[in-house]
Amino acid sequence: MLKSMTAFGRAKRNEGGKDITVEIRSVNNRFFDCNVRLPRAYSFLEEKVKPYLQSRGISRGKVDVSISIEVLETAGVEIALDSAYAKGYIDALRRLRDEFGLADDISVMTVARNQEIFRVHKPEADAESDWRDIESVLSEAVDAFLRGRAAEGANIEKDLREKVAGIHAITEKIEALSEQSIHSYHTRLRERLCQVLADNKVTADENRILTECAIFADRVAIDEELVRLRSHFKAFDDILAMNEPTGRKLDFLIQEMNREINTVGSKCSDSDIAHLVVDVKTELEKIREQIQNIE
Repeated sequence: MLKSMTAFGRAKRNEGGKDITVEIRSVNNRFFDCNVRLPRAYSFLEEKVKPYLQSRGISRGKVDVSISIEVLETAGVEIALDSAYAKGYIDALRRLRDEFGLADDISVMTVARNQEIFRVHKPEADAESDWRDIESVLSEAVDAFLRGRAAEGANIEKDLREKVAGIHAITEKIEALSEQSIHSYHTRLRERLCQVLADNKVTADENRILTECAIFADRVAIDEELVRLRSHFKAFDDILAMNEPTGRKLDFLIQEMNREINTVGSKCSDSDIAHLVVDVKTELEKIREQIQNIE
């Protein structure tokens, strides 16, 4: 089952006297790059979030996790002012006012909207309790996030299977045209030789004609390339059926398919085959672009 690297998940619930909201977003990335935003008072829990996501099977993508926490019950909690931060913040507001000629509406409530000016002190024993509360909501958000990845992955898989089936059909046409090309070459060669030899009253050597055709057939033979392409099609299906991250494997396999079809194009001079080779390469490029979205 494929999983997309692009998804969104959100959960909001009251846990342990706290109103907790968790939002998870991700986009494509070669590796697992996780950025966590938490209120300063809970920043010590950041190191727990990334391992948790990995334990849930998230292994690739640029993942942004935003966790907001509003304390509803303050028992055992002390709130202090971060004077240095508040001074810097107010000074910045004043510079903003003076530089741009803004209305002077700096008030206690205006400044207090920035919750970073406050420090929340909690008993040390509450750390694990805080994580359990957050993990509960985080788990719900991850569930939604993974459902989104799976749904998008299913759509991508359907599209990939259709494209690969189309490429398989095109390669069958290429194989048939290649056989016709060899037969056509034999006919044209025989007609030309017979005409030239007849003009010079010389009898055609059938064995020589057959030898020339055999040399041509060997030079343009694409049997090996087509066999390898078929094996790649089978490998593609096998990878799609894996229940693990497959993006890198599929990307490598597409490179191998490209290599084979490029060889077919270089061997065959028939214009119809050349057009079909271009069609295959176009579809492979579309598949490669889609694969960049897969975990």
